[in-house]
Amino acid sequence: MANFGNIMKQAKKMQERMARLQQELETKTVDASSGGGMVSVVVNGKFEIITLKIEKDVVNAEDVEMLQDLVMAAVNEGVRKAQEMTTAEMSKITGGLNIPGLT
Repeated sequence: MANFGNIMKQAKKMQERMARLQQELETKTVDASSGGGMVSVVVNGKFEIITLKIEKDVVNAEDVEMLQDLVMAAVNEGVRKAQEMTTAEMSKITGGLNIPGLT
C-alpha cells in the first residue's frame, strides 16, 4: 500500500502543477495575422482574443466578405497557435502523455 500512497502524492503534485500552469497560460499570448498583416490578433492561453487590429486599407464597404474572411482566418490561426502552445506546456508536466481533457 505504500506504493499507492506514493502514486497519490505524485498525482497531487501533478494536479498542483497543472493548476499553476493554467494560471500562467492566462498571461501567455500568441500573435497571428492574415492578409499580409492587414488583420492581426493576439490570443492568450485560455483561447481568448486579447487584441484585434484591422488596417484601414482592408475596410471596403463593397467587399465586406473579404474582411470577414480575413478576420476569421486570423482568429482561427491565433486559436490554433494558442492550442499548440497549451499542448506544449502541458506535455512538460505530463511527460508527453496525452491525457484526455487536459488539452
